[in-house]
Amino acid sequence: MIHFKGKPPEGLKINMSQDLVCSITGGTNLAEQYVVHNGGLANVYVYVKDGPPEAMDAEAPANQQPVVLDQVGCKYVPHAIAVMKGGTVEFRNSDGTMHHIHTMSSSNAVVDILQGAKGAPEQKRFDASEVMMPVLSNSHPWMNAFINVSATQFFAISDSDGRFDISGLPAGAYTLAAVHERLGEQTMKLTVAPKSQAAAEFTYSAK
Repeated sequence: MIHFKGKPPEGLKINMSQDLVCSITGGTNLAEQYVVHNGGLANVYVYVKDGPPEAMDAEAPANQQPVVLDQVGCKYVPHAIAVMKGGTVEFRNSDGTMHHIHTMSSSNAVVDILQGAKGAPEQKRFDASEVMMPVLSNSHPWMNAFINVSATQFFAISDSDGRFDISGLPAGAYTLAAVHERLGEQTMKLTVAPKSQAAAEFTYSAK
């Protein structure tokens, strides 16, 4: 569980008037830097930073599917995603206007895609671990999202209530990390016993 302590900053309304389609069809668009509901913080990337070889060296599942990052209402949906290294992200445009996707990566090949209105999806592979890679838009400066690339198959993104689940961890001692786009990274030690569950709790507050 990812907790948020205190009063979160209010979501700022985004002015999309520079694009007529966005302003007509996008509805109310709020900044997603802090998404808090019932004391839970969303869009936090949780991953195994260190652990036993059985976890760190495990191969990707054979049926690993692309993770979808869509553009809906002139915003990226979801706001934060994660994929295992070697996996792919499918970029979609469900809007009736052109989008220009541009990643700012320090470890992976930069993605630079011009997608027409409701254009064909495009897939890109990510081969290096990376945390909170920004995804921007050359067409709409308010649009942003984050891609996380995990070294292992054990990761999650917290949901709208701050909950997350990482299943299938082999027994052992772990360092678990949680990363928020503005509030940074926290780590904790966690021991998983054979055939059991372990609870992980992180708490953030506004800086």
